[in-house]
Amino acid sequence: MRNLRSKKLSYLSFILPAFLIYVGIMVFPVVFSLALSFTKWKGFGPMEFVGLDNYVRMFSDPVFYIGLRNNILIVLVSVFGQIPLGLLLAYMLHRKMVRGAKKFEVLIFLPITISSVIVAQLWNRVFSPIGILPSIVRSLTGNSEYIMTIFESKAYAIVPIMFVLLWQHTSLYMVIFLANLQRIPDSIIEAAQMEGASEGTIFLKIIAPMLAPVAFINSILAISGSFKSFDLIYSMTGGGPAHYTEVMAVYMYDTTFVYQNYGYGSALSIIIILFIVAAIMLTRAATKKFNFD
Repeated sequence: MRNLRSKKLSYLSFILPAFLIYVGIMVFPVVFSLALSFTKWKGFGPMEFVGLDNYVRMFSDPVFYIGLRNNILIVLVSVFGQIPLGLLLAYMLHRKMVRGAKKFEVLIFLPITISSVIVAQLWNRVFSPIGILPSIVRSLTGNSEYIMTIFESKAYAIVPIMFVLLWQHTSLYMVIFLANLQRIPDSIIEAAQMEGASEGTIFLKIIAPMLAPVAFINSILAISGSFKSFDLIYSMTGGGPAHYTEVMAVYMYDTTFVYQNYGYGSALSIIIILFIVAAIMLTRAATKKFNFD
């Protein structure tokens, strides 16, 4: 009996510190934000309980829908752009289809190691009205008055940001796929080659299905990361012009800390959490349906 009690105490002594840290860092902020979302508060002074007013306002707010649309587009480019491209690059490197595979791997992985703020400033020099890309277009077309105006388009202002996100984060999934490719026995690929299978057939019929569980895990990472995207967009455009490149995280930040509307900002944060949880649950359901666990 004493041994059982001492074991329980020892287990508790190991688990309790991590549990308290988890509650303090994860659970408490979410619960506190949920409580704040039903109030009107400027960060100081008394709180005014407003019930569901913040949520009613949110779903009638056009900026919220712009941010939601942009977040969905970023999710799509992450799941259907970064992950397939990362898998393809990983396969090419694993099969040594390019010369100097190690150098090529370093070059691809380099963007993810650079601060998003620096990346934003670099690409601003490319896409700005007097940037590198407009200069190239002017020299090719002979139109010396050409100015890039894509950021002035409500429909297409998010496209350069999506391209930069694709450029920066594809390497993360490439490394994950590459690590898992190295666990596949070479004998499987050699047997397929002996049967006359081409590289395309090996990739589509053997490698891709074997790495499907890894792709689903990467999808969860991509979805959650897409809804949390902040630093690159805030540094690149700040959500402007006219909220055309706004995402939910940037809108939440501006609402909370710039305009000091902590209640409405907390409501936005809760909706972001719900979207992330719903997207992950859908991904998990798809994983179970296709037996990729």
